[in-house]
Amino acid sequence: MTVTKMSWRPQYRSSKFRNVYGKVANREHCFDGIPITKNVHDNHFCAVNARFLAIVTESAGGGSFLVIPLEQTGRIEPNYPKVCGHQGNVLDIKWNPFIDNIIASCSEDTSVRLWEIPEGGLKRNMMEALLELHGHSRRVGLVEWHPTTNNILFSAGYDYKILIWNLDVGEPVKMIDCHSDVILCMSFNTDGSLLTTTCKDKKLRVIEPRSGRVLQEANCKNHRVNRVVFLGNMKRLLTTGVSRWNTRQIALWDQEDLSMPLIEEEIDGLSGLLFPFYDADTHMLYLAGKGDGNIRYYEISTEKPYLSYLMEFRSPAPQKGLGVMPKHGLDVSACEVFRFYKLVTLKGLIEPISMIVPRRSDSYQEDIYPMTPGTEPALTPDEWLGGINRDPVLMSLKEGYKKSSKMVFKAPIKEKKSVVVNGIDLLENVPPRTENELLRMFFRQQDEIRRLKEELAQKDIRIRQLQLELKNLRNSPKNC
Repeated sequence: MTVTKMSWRPQYRSSKFRNVYGKVANREHCFDGIPITKNVHDNHFCAVNARFLAIVTESAGGGSFLVIPLEQTGRIEPNYPKVCGHQGNVLDIKWNPFIDNIIASCSEDTSVRLWEIPEGGLKRNMMEALLELHGHSRRVGLVEWHPTTNNILFSAGYDYKILIWNLDVGEPVKMIDCHSDVILCMSFNTDGSLLTTTCKDKKLRVIEPRSGRVLQEANCKNHRVNRVVFLGNMKRLLTTGVSRWNTRQIALWDQEDLSMPLIEEEIDGLSGLLFPFYDADTHMLYLAGKGDGNIRYYEISTEKPYLSYLMEFRSPAPQKGLGVMPKHGLDVSACEVFRFYKLVTLKGLIEPISMIVPRRSDSYQEDIYPMTPGTEPALTPDEWLGGINRDPVLMSLKEGYKKSSKMVFKAPIKEKKSVVVNGIDLLENVPPRTENELLRMFFRQQDEIRRLKEELAQKDIRIRQLQLELKNLRNSPKNC
């Protein structure tokens, strides 16, 4: 009789990412002396692309953010020029994925604005936005660009609505009105045909964005969801939240059946919000807690156990938020697979952290750099709004990212008018609920009065010019 002995050693799992480690940039490659915002809103307050780093800053009267060229590291001067056109605190900023000098911002002043950053960065304060978008009746907490379509922008406001903006015309073209409380997070699947949201009403939703139809809904009583991320093309969602015992927790869901999570995993008993970041190329998930100094990382698979813990990057400095470099901005020669820009408020410091796969060879590592979504859009706004879905246009990182986008954003010429979506005028007078809202409404009206006065002055000048021309015509010798 043979007895099978059970081994109590953990099963060895072969993974090319099991030794990934985090490397903090040298002090001279950090960005120092930045008055990072003290706003307690649960966002990253940071956006980064292959050319610029943008950070929301502390400012008196209105909201502002810095835009710094990536090569301009070191100490930033206190009088460094800012983007400062908003009348309220800036709550979110996002770079256009296809035009690398266009950034969207949203604010407590109820507006969404688009800014065009000049070559080489700002030389003076920027007050005038390329495009101002007014459609929300309360402050706007989130903006997201569509992942495959050019000039489609989503904004979520404290009026519980998500507006879809077609920037070719500068107007909202759709309104998603299925939430009963503040929207906490938005995330798209790979081709942008599905949108998932978390909300203060404790529900997780999967939405068809063009129709606004809710395809799946989970009422998360045991796992209070805060943040959600689509896991590429795996047809899975990952949420971070809080368990009934107030411990931090993550949950994995099947996007086609939200009746029950596939797995729930306790993380720890800390109170800071957990931000999830997913890299579809390596199938790695990064978890970073607000106020923590560490970043945990996992590998995700379609088979059980679905989630495999890899390692943890540790640092004593707590993070307020994290910006993430797009894939085409990474250093492939150093086998860098992910890069964070960590906001350390107490030091006024932005610290790049590179996640690196240790390899001995200096040659290009094709196995860790598959073809990845590039800087070319797959669709125009009209195509996407017409019902077409298309996967992202992929690029190889082998040659390194040198190509600058040929695309240029042309702001539509807009006349001030009512904004009607689904038969509702979004700009009709909504009575202010708080003193702040009353102030914002007052500032908006002041702006409108100033604009109308300028328009009137220009028309007066034009009338005078025409009168002079008419007088000259009458007095000309031909008419004698």
